[in-house]
Amino acid sequence: RGIPREPGTHWTEPGCQSCTCQGGQILCDNVSCSVPCSHPLPAPAGGCCPTCTGCLHEGVARDDGDVFSPSDGNCTVCVCLAGNVSCLSPECPPGSCPSPSLADCCSCNPEKCNFRGRTYAHGARFSLDGDDCTTCVCQGGEVECSFTPCPMLDCPQHQRHLRPGQCCSTCRDPPAPAGCFLDDNGVEFPVGQIWSPGDPCELCICQADGSVSCQRTDCVETCPYPIRIPGQCCPDCSAGCTYMGRIFSNNETFPSALDPCLSCICLVR
Repeated sequence: RGIPREPGTHWTEPGCQSCTCQGGQILCDNVSCSVPCSHPLPAPAGGCCPTCTGCLHEGVARDDGDVFSPSDGNCTVCVCLAGNVSCLSPECPPGSCPSPSLADCCSCNPEKCNFRGRTYAHGARFSLDGDDCTTCVCQGGEVECSFTPCPMLDCPQHQRHLRPGQCCSTCRDPPAPAGCFLDDNGVEFPVGQIWSPGDPCELCICQADGSVSCQRTDCVETCPYPIRIPGQCCPDCSAGCTYMGRIFSNNETFPSALDPCLSCICLVR
């Protein structure tokens, strides 16, 4: 190529050809590269041999000393050292599940529970023999039992009742009322009892449900001079006559209060 070469000299031609001048002839061959690392980087521009000053892992160039995780391993950690990639994975305990910090890294089969001669899978819920009020669950080889929660009751303690076969108490039905109890005077009337609360024109009755129903009596006067009898609601027109504050019976005669010569008689009409 127009360039003189001394015998025994070596040089590299473009295209990574290694040439030698021997006995007036040019001998060329491909450059032989010795790569002492596992993940070399491609040859730099103008170079022929890969370099171990970094690492090429899964198509990604890593600088020397870089720490990274591969795409297919959640908890595997790799490091690039002088062109070599070393990876470490966490040690997983055999069989049972590890601690929560390793739960995403290690595959595990939760331990089963052996309880009272029976085997239960992880997460299984069951009741004790003959006791439906206790619920148990298998968690990682251990059994945890708890009582069935009961609702809050709004009745007093003496009205609560636990029926056979039930876990929680219920409220008894209140007893049917035997009568009507009046808070104002403390008197209790039996069902069907009729009485007057103080006004002769008002009558009350004790209902079957323990309530009191009252009703007033409307009086209709049928005579011009009715007689009002104490304790009686309506005036009485058949008992006699009222004259000057006095009561006279039928057909009774009496002197007039205005004229002693006049005689009066009570006539019921």
